[in-house]
Formats: sequence, structure tokens, C-alpha cells
Amino acid sequence: MSNKVIAVVIDGLRYDKASEALGYIQHLVEANQAAFYKVKSELPSLSRPLYEVLLTGTKASENGITANQIVRLSKEKSLFHLTKENGLRNAAAAYYWVSELYNRAPFDFIEDRLQIDESKPIQYGSFYWEDDYPDSHLLADAESLRRKYNPDFLYIHPMGADLKGEQFGSESKEYREQVLRIGQLLAQLVPIWMKEGYHIVITSDHGMSESGNHGGTTQGEREVPLFIISSEVEPGVYEEEVPQLAIAPLVCQLLEIEPSEKMIPYTLPGLKKEKVIH
Repeated sequence: MSNKVIAVVIDGLRYDKASEALGYIQHLVEANQAAFYKVKSELPSLSRPLYEVLLTGTKASENGITANQIVRLSKEKSLFHLTKENGLRNAAAAYYWVSELYNRAPFDFIEDRLQIDESKPIQYGSFYWEDDYPDSHLLADAESLRRKYNPDFLYIHPMGADLKGEQFGSESKEYREQVLRIGQLLAQLVPIWMKEGYHIVITSDHGMSESGNHGGTTQGEREVPLFIISSEVEPGVYEEEVPQLAIAPLVCQLLEIEPSEKMIPYTLPGLKKEKVIH
């Protein structure tokens, strides 16, 4: 296996619904090919603050991205910055807030939709701004970037589950159907990525409440899944709750680059390498 990483962040995906509805990914867990963890999201359990958490490994009280309405570039060193500094190539197919955090703010809907610029933190980007942009199109955008530019780190961020959750609530037929749909899309691409030797990390920013919102402290809003398909991680289901701040340094470990000074030290259960992420 190479040291290349694909990170999929399924916006608004609850832990329990990932357990129930991501059939192929759960098959990999049962077949002893993937590891499954529960992550407790940072607060506030909102999208833009948690994109920053996932990509920089820093808390909202430290990085200052405390609400969705804060539109500015991040002041922290992200996984995009780190890969670029280490001579690696990165790409992202994501909601436009990710571009606003790391490439340019505010987002220009014409100029910034497609970005090919190796001088920027996100070197190859395809960004969308309508919440109902189909997950199928987003995954196709991501796979196109992967095949064309061969990034060492590819960040993929579909929004469909978050949209259906906010419209209908986490216990609705519509929300579960959307999670099933993203599972079916991943079932078409994950085998390709596995065959080509990628480390694959699948998680979420936040969960969803039964009433269709998030931002608070309930289990449904904070508990999200983490799946890892990697030769560096022992397959299985792990009971120990993983802090969300541990995901960015974990990606650094899989990429075989040093994490930023602000990322927390953490030893992931099942990690084969006997060294602390720091």
C-alpha cells in the first residue's frame, strides 16, 4: 500500500445510521477488511467549525471558526498546507465553505468553482454551493480529480445526508434513503481505491437530531462514524470513543508526514505502527 489517502466526509451522518445503512462498508468490517469507530464531534456541532476541526486538528476556541457565518480564511495549518509543504499533491471535491477556509474568501461562484493552481493550499479543487448538488455528481467530480491529477491526499465531501436530515429529521425515510444512496455510490468506488492501494478514511463532521437540526450537544448531533480501510490499521469494531481532533493527525500518520504543532497526540486503537501521533 502507498502512503496516499482518500478522506470522505459525509456531511450530517449520524453514527447509528452509518451502522445501519452503509451496507457495503459494513460488509468490509464483517469481512475483516475495515475498522469501525465511534467519534464524538467537537462543539459547536456545525459544519464550518467542524470542517476546520477535521482539517486542522484544532478546537473552535483556538482557531476562531465558531459559527457557520464566519467567512474568512483559516489561520491554522491544514492538511492541505501540510501536504503541499511536504511536496505532496492534494485535491478536494467539496462544498464551497472548504474553499473559503483555505483558498479564498469570499467564494467567487464563477472563478472558484474549478481551481487548478499548485501554488494554493488546495491545489486541485471542484466546489459546489447548492446543498442539493447530487452526491453522485460530487463523487464523479472527486474521481475525475483523482484520475486526472493523481493526488496524494484527496478530500471528498458530499452534502446529501445533511440536506435530507435537515429537511425531514434523522428518523425519516428520506434521511435513511440518502444514507443508503451514498453507501451505494461508495460501493462502486471504494473497491477501485482499495485495489489501487489507498488508505481510506470515511467519517462525518456532525450528526443530526430527530427534529432535523444540529449545533447542540445531544448524542444524535455529536456521534459520528469513522471507518478506516488501511494496511496500517487492524480491522474490527472498536469500542473506545475517538476524539474528532485525532482525525487530522491520523491522516498525517497515514500520509507519512509530520503533523502540525497544534495537533493533539493520540494513539488510535488498532494502529499497527507503535508510535504516538504527535
